[in-house]
Amino acid sequence: MPNSDADTEQQCSPYHHEEDTTCDETSPLLPSSTDARPRRSEYVLWLDEMWFLTKAAVPVILAYILQNSLQTASVLIVGRLLSSEALAVAAFSYMFAMATAWLIALGGTSALDTLASTSFTLSAAKGGNSASSGPGRSNLGILLQRGIVVLSSFYLGVAIIWVFFSEGLFRLLHQPEVISVGSARFLALLAPGGLGYVWFECMKKFLQAQGLYRAGTYVLLITAPFNVVLNYIFVKTLGFGLMGAPVATGISYWLSFCLLVGYYAFFVHGKARDKEEEECWTGLHPRRACTNMGPFAKLAFLGVIHVGTEWWAFEIVALAAGRLGTLPLAAQSVVMTADQIINTIPFGLGVAESARLGNMLGAGRPMAARRSAHSAALLSVLFGSVISITLLATRHKVGGLFNDDDRVIELVAEIMPYVALFQIADGLNGSCGGALRGMGRQWVGALVNCVSYYAGALPGGIWFAFRGGWGLAGLWMGQCVALSLVGILEWIVVAQSNWVEEVRKAAARLEEDQQDTDASLGAPLCH
Repeated sequence: MPNSDADTEQQCSPYHHEEDTTCDETSPLLPSSTDARPRRSEYVLWLDEMWFLTKAAVPVILAYILQNSLQTASVLIVGRLLSSEALAVAAFSYMFAMATAWLIALGGTSALDTLASTSFTLSAAKGGNSASSGPGRSNLGILLQRGIVVLSSFYLGVAIIWVFFSEGLFRLLHQPEVISVGSARFLALLAPGGLGYVWFECMKKFLQAQGLYRAGTYVLLITAPFNVVLNYIFVKTLGFGLMGAPVATGISYWLSFCLLVGYYAFFVHGKARDKEEEECWTGLHPRRACTNMGPFAKLAFLGVIHVGTEWWAFEIVALAAGRLGTLPLAAQSVVMTADQIINTIPFGLGVAESARLGNMLGAGRPMAARRSAHSAALLSVLFGSVISITLLATRHKVGGLFNDDDRVIELVAEIMPYVALFQIADGLNGSCGGALRGMGRQWVGALVNCVSYYAGALPGGIWFAFRGGWGLAGLWMGQCVALSLVGILEWIVVAQSNWVEEVRKAAARLEEDQQDTDASLGAPLCH
């Protein structure tokens, strides 16, 4: 080992940073108490990182809440203005959209979490611009375009199922005829707008990779109220009824994308202070974007599986709850709605951590990357504890916010402790899952989810619910076990990561992508 901390960092990475003073993977997360000044410095760095992640996560969380509100508002307007059957069709259709197309947007764009955030800081870490130093900021625009192409192709497959096969699929799932026919028509009309949802998510990740976390929130603060007005006009004023809702919501998705592009064009790219800031977007390059798509598609697919394996498990629980009777199904709907709102907190933190960790890896800062990953995990434990205590304190009141039936309110109160129990684990799932996506290890998260949910906890929960006599509580106990396993296992994986090697892998990933693209086209990107 070298004799000095500076020598140690130089050996770990060619990019020296004062706070990254060691790369010994066996060293403790916190410094020894025998040296007061280093301890104070390390504590400050950890607190600074937690504060940065908090500031970054808050607008991301707000953006996802507002984004979910687009379809929530649509469902509420349909429910208020039309019949209960129309409400059921709208709610089921959006649920199916979430489990299929929106999953592509939220899971598939994790490839941009991995590649774009690393690319943004890579050229600066090497001490030169991207044109002379290989992949860097100029590659961000190519990655955005590649993401749009790849994820649009994924979405096309889903849209074909929506338009041509969804009615038969819903009948196969033993859904009522009104749901099978109505939801098929609803999804066919939503399909054009759904592509706007996917492109909007791609654009958000492009901006988040550059540290611009608030842009999506600003845009959705405009489109969310506009969506309410638009849904009312299409459903009521223009007389389209139920089928006006997907058209209005689709327009809102496309408007969100266009406004986000406008925000970047006029407030970021258009006001860039120097050439380096302009490099993130160098114009349309369809040939480069459509070259070497395999590695990106692989990361995107694994991201879909990583996120989807959890979401699908919750949908299975919802379907199982329907077989327990009307009362458990009503309580399940209340709990699921509340949990979806709460889940935006760990998911938003994970998204912020993905971009932050990718930036640290691209900058060649292994110790800062490790600090960021563990800071996100610690923050998730803190947030999860607060949420858990709040749910326990208000468990007799939560049901009343959604339903007036005293039996439903009481059953929700019985289930809420199980929901409160897994909040810390769910937080770890969000933050550590985000760290894994930032490292390009989506396959690890997908594997952990598959084993935790489908190999034991989910079948066990169903057995306890129907055979063990636990009812709805048995289903949620299974979710508790699954999420606890996921949270613990993912944090162990993150803790055991070789951060120096992750830095090398991040750089190699982009270098290989650049070389393969240039080899295919015969020339590097020119400015």
